[in-house]
Amino acid sequence: GETPAHIGGTTAFGDNVEDEWFIVYLVREITREFPGLAARIDDNDGEFLLIEAADFLPKWLNPENSDNRVFFYKGELHIIPLSETDEQECDLSPASPTISQALTLLSSRSEEFLAAEPIRTAVYKRISGYPEKIQASFHRAHCYLPAGIVAVLRQRPSLVAAAVQAFYLRDPVDLRACRSFQTFPPDQRVMTVVTFTKCLYAQLVQQKFVPDRRSGYTLPLPSHPQYKAYELGMKLAHGFEILCSKCSKVSPDSKRNVLSGPLWERFLSSLKEKNYFKGEMEGSVKYLELLHMAEDYFQQSVTKPESSVEVNPGDEILTLLQTTTIDLKEFEREAACLPPEDDDSWLEITPDDLDQMLKEARNESPSSSNEEEQKCDLEAVAESMKAFVSKVSTHEGAEMPWLSDESHVTFDVDSFTKALDRILGADSEELDSDDLDEEEEFDFSDEDDEDFDAENQRQDQKVSPNELIGSLKSYMKEMDRELAHTNVGKSFTTQKKGASSVNATTSQNAGPDSRAEDTELTPVDVDMNLVANLLESYSAQSGLAGPTSNILQSMGVHLPENADHIGSNKGARE
Repeated sequence: GETPAHIGGTTAFGDNVEDEWFIVYLVREITREFPGLAARIDDNDGEFLLIEAADFLPKWLNPENSDNRVFFYKGELHIIPLSETDEQECDLSPASPTISQALTLLSSRSEEFLAAEPIRTAVYKRISGYPEKIQASFHRAHCYLPAGIVAVLRQRPSLVAAAVQAFYLRDPVDLRACRSFQTFPPDQRVMTVVTFTKCLYAQLVQQKFVPDRRSGYTLPLPSHPQYKAYELGMKLAHGFEILCSKCSKVSPDSKRNVLSGPLWERFLSSLKEKNYFKGEMEGSVKYLELLHMAEDYFQQSVTKPESSVEVNPGDEILTLLQTTTIDLKEFEREAACLPPEDDDSWLEITPDDLDQMLKEARNESPSSSNEEEQKCDLEAVAESMKAFVSKVSTHEGAEMPWLSDESHVTFDVDSFTKALDRILGADSEELDSDDLDEEEEFDFSDEDDEDFDAENQRQDQKVSPNELIGSLKSYMKEMDRELAHTNVGKSFTTQKKGASSVNATTSQNAGPDSRAEDTELTPVDVDMNLVANLLESYSAQSGLAGPTSNILQSMGVHLPENADHIGSNKGARE
């Protein structure tokens, strides 16, 4: 269509999200190395780069209008804003630009579209540490494997990922092929070193699996010094056998028909012109190996044009087995002097280690966090919650008051009443029939309240805002006096007369009659009630995640552990 020529790809990163961010790093470096290229990247969650920087995005940017707006260009993250027409019309769901439109804008006005500094910082933080981090993500382990698998991994080390995935996601149908092991029998096995990513190694080593007796794969006693190598090799061999059992099994006749047409001839001549065979003599071992790879690629392209670059791992393994020489004696000589395997103690994480990882993810140093918890200020807890409540929230969620110096939400009474008049019309003071019906259902015990309310309605538009607030306060006082005859007040903590909120006391000792006679009702200590309820909710979490800790931590407030239940809290987390 309108999409210009491009290079694209799809990667299944599975459980290892770090692989995804490694690809982001590669894409960014490609655009830095080749300034004429623009690149975009997304996953099954959509624009995950924007998700990573969700706290800093502009208000107009949402999942509905973010398509074709986020690009890496010249090594930097760019976000194409709304067009001037969309901004003037205040369109709630503006259309996303096409790829061609986005590229045109990027090439002519890229400086204007550079993402804001906080957005770029949030994204670049996830890819910081590369390329040094690549080596840190590897794990090298000894494996007792069939010689055929060792030979295949020498040629294509990346096939270990497909084999681990096949074993990790196995089903009973896959295991049928592992009863006889036609491709990788266990009779010719050697010790070797296999390089995994840490995620792949964890997936393989944590799986509990007992091989079928008919397979021929037996394990030594767990006390054997090389038990882990035998177990890893057995699991990996099952993965490779499963892959080979799922190969396309193309018949020789159909393959011969595909490779005899004019399309294959043009493809082969094109490879020769581009020096694909690297000067190898026709008919040599290296030439035949390259030719088989080209034939396999072409076969896949013809049979699956929608995924022309995707080759079935099982087919690739079988092709390598046919073209690779297996030198068993050479493998055995190398097994006698293998380098030591890596320590896998990183698999074990204690609760304290997990806490430290979470603190590092929140950009905190452990020492500063501990000091904050020891000096936890209850007044700061109350103020933080007030700031949270006063923030604007919508159907899309509540905003977090990230900065303590942000101005509070103000309320202009005059503007509000004028806006209501414009919305409701000139007769807004008149109640509709539904309101009248509802009002008749209430039985007011005090006639003065009814007269007060009726008079207030008649003079609604003549009363100044200050008088209106004063009337509302007097009405609230009347409600308080009525509630004084009930038990509602006993559930709140009230202030002592002449004392601050710090020296608060409960109102449980005061009876309803005495409170009714008191002309000056004791005000409720809002801060004390708020903090008491928050602490009670936090204690009920028993050290686990919950609404209180989530809200307070999002605002930078960290409560210490409950000393009365510290033992049970740690036990719950473990």
